[in-house]
Amino acid sequence: MSSNVGLSTPRGSGTSGYVQRNLSTLKPRAAGYGQPYSLNDSARPPKIRKPDEDILKHDRLREIEVKVMELQDKLEDVGELDEEEIEEECEKLRTKMVGEMERGRGGKGEKGGRTKSYQVHELAEAKARESEKMRRALGLKGGAKDGEEEGDHPMARQERRKRAADLQRVTREGEDERGNGGRRRKYEDD
Repeated sequence: MSSNVGLSTPRGSGTSGYVQRNLSTLKPRAAGYGQPYSLNDSARPPKIRKPDEDILKHDRLREIEVKVMELQDKLEDVGELDEEEIEEECEKLRTKMVGEMERGRGGKGEKGGRTKSYQVHELAEAKARESEKMRRALGLKGGAKDGEEEGDHPMARQERRKRAADLQRVTREGEDERGNGGRRRKYEDD
């Protein structure tokens, strides 16, 4: 027994006496955790990691080589062609597929094949394409406006603009009151 928590003795309680903390309690929103959006600049969404183009190119070339090896095995099993003719056929297929890859028509993402969870660069590339497509569909601009952070929540930007407009209005009213040659306005009540 420690820190006067739980039963003084587990005897007769039908339990082992082990005390666990309650994991189902909810933290209040006022503590800053779980707020729908934040007005402070330090709360930004996580940055999306860009895919490494060299790794993507390597994976695509590896995929091409696998297909070339499959063709080579198939032609060798048939046995109708010489070794040189098999090499020529494989080289033709290789150059054709590399050309398609360089033109942008080939690749895993466009074939509709499912990427595995360990293919992080392919997943990042697919996510970037999906985000760009969604941004265009919603008519959002690519970059941030002047004075705005790219990751800001729209409500935070609206609140910041509202505060700036209120501040300008107050300063304008203050200048109007002092606009009489530096003299203060006199009211009938004074």
